[in-house]
Amino acid sequence: MNAPTSCHATELTLAVRSLPWQTRGAMIDHLILTVRDLERARGFLTEALAPLGYALQMEFPGILGFGAPRKPALWVKAGPIPSAMHLAFIAPDRTAVDRFHAAAVAAGAMDNGPPGLRPEYHANYYGAFVIDPDGNNLEAVIHRRPAAPLRRAKARKPAARKAAPARKKAARARKR
Repeated sequence: MNAPTSCHATELTLAVRSLPWQTRGAMIDHLILTVRDLERARGFLTEALAPLGYALQMEFPGILGFGAPRKPALWVKAGPIPSAMHLAFIAPDRTAVDRFHAAAVAAGAMDNGPPGLRPEYHANYYGAFVIDPDGNNLEAVIHRRPAAPLRRAKARKPAARKAAPARKKAARARKR
């Protein structure tokens, strides 16, 4: 696997997820990837991201939004390429990583690291790498051991509602 020499670009938009309903532990809300040919990118990303459960979710003139249902997180637009990027997509399981790699190579990507464990990162790091038609290093990765259950956020008890000041005052007056 060849590591990219540069992981920054001028057309990268990042935002921090902080709302409780959003993916626990996720940091990136969305980003914009600039490509040379938008229609070629549409076909390639449609095929390569399908095994991961991602698809074209929104489209506006000159820009495409890929992601999970109702949540485009990867926006793609045409323009001059600022520099190659490394994008790692969350996979639901190891089979999806394998299918991502096969689909991406079939859609025109170049292999940059076959599916497999990467113990140099950590014991359960399972990923696959490809170079897309615009030179970006795309990866699908899962960090859980096989058949490890997904962590669920603990259910929180609803906070007790505070009585309005007028009701508090009336309650105190009744106690006297």
